[in-house]
Amino acid sequence: MSKKLHIKKGDTVFVNAGDDRGKTGKVLEVRVDKNRAIVEGVNLVSKHTKPNAKHPQGGIIKQEAAIHLSNLQVVDPSKGGPTRIGRRLSDKGKLVRYAKKSGEEIK
Repeated sequence: MSKKLHIKKGDTVFVNAGDDRGKTGKVLEVRVDKNRAIVEGVNLVSKHTKPNAKHPQGGIIKQEAAIHLSNLQVVDPSKGGPTRIGRRLSDKGKLVRYAKKSGEEIK
């Protein structure tokens, strides 16, 4: 049985805690088992790499690390700010996520 989360891959999210508080970014990956997500341009860490086909020079590269879901909020599609998420049945009888601030559906 899969867990229902308020954040999905492709969502634009607002970081509300941690070193990157106030930044927004797009969710690249959600790790359901660990309750974490990787957000584009947020929580960058330095990784030391040996030379390989992808990085022939090797050295230190910056990459995104996972951030806990409790530190993220989905950005409201109409108002642009962070919002809480609710679930309701649509006209077609399907369960959809909506922004609690504006009441608008989140695609």
